[in-house]
Amino acid sequence: MATVSDFMAEWHSELPYVEAHTSGSTGEPKTIRLPKADMLVSARATCRFFGLGAGSVLALPLSVDYIAGKMMAVRADVCGGRLLELPVSNAVSVPVPVDLLAVVPSQIPGLLASGTAGLVRRLLVGGAPLPDATAADLAAAGVDAWLGYGMTETCSHVALRRVADPDAAFTAMPGITFSTDTRGCLVMHSADYSWRRLVTNDCVELLSPSTFRWLGRADHVINSGGIKIHPELLEAEIRRALPSLPPFYITAEPDPRWGERPVMIAEAEISLDPVRAAVSDRRTAPARVIAAGTLPRTSNGKLRRLPPSYFTT
Repeated sequence: MATVSDFMAEWHSELPYVEAHTSGSTGEPKTIRLPKADMLVSARATCRFFGLGAGSVLALPLSVDYIAGKMMAVRADVCGGRLLELPVSNAVSVPVPVDLLAVVPSQIPGLLASGTAGLVRRLLVGGAPLPDATAADLAAAGVDAWLGYGMTETCSHVALRRVADPDAAFTAMPGITFSTDTRGCLVMHSADYSWRRLVTNDCVELLSPSTFRWLGRADHVINSGGIKIHPELLEAEIRRALPSLPPFYITAEPDPRWGERPVMIAEAEISLDPVRAAVSDRRTAPARVIAAGTLPRTSNGKLRRLPPSYFTT
């Protein structure tokens, strides 16, 4: 694992780019080269949004092997603030007041349990979907938390929404606009970044050129008898109704009648009847549950949505 010092040496080198690793959650992990000019655009926008400047304290419990960690170091460098390096762990605790703390969702329970969340002025969450129950815990604790939308190629987030309002749309950062392609997937536009136009595989409800609601990944969509099922939305509906369920995800398996049908992959045995009863449209409910044990994840904790055949053959 690289250290912050390792990364800062790369950042201040004469090379015009920084190497970053994609997570592998939607394909094979790969190393890409990010222009430092793009990273500066992103860092300055975030610093302006959160009011960061000289004297600000930014806290980092994330690895600089990935873009979230790299960008926190760049933000501190750009705004002239102090970067507080914390252990890369789910047991996050801050020893002093901080102006911005960046975490992934799995680190939030540890932060809340530590009793130090009140020292965090702003919390930036990214890297994976945020469970509804965790979002509710943040709101109940009075944490000013923001969920970022972005990817390695965009140098972290290009849009933000407040966690406390689950119905809020993602709003574009300055200089970013949105459209959709024929699949209903988000297309990002910016004259400030080298990528100019970037097509995603994220299905969205586009509300305006600067706002959208995220629906799920296009490559996860299940087509069951002509009904398009977004697994991420179905998972959220089930978790809201049955918050005590063990970790699970929804994926597809072939069906001779409907083409595909949804299946639940879970870490433990789950009774199918209450799950199906929790779904408002029974046509989209999981057809069966596979108890798979510990769910497979990437090296930085993102869920790998492997098909049912992986667990049953």
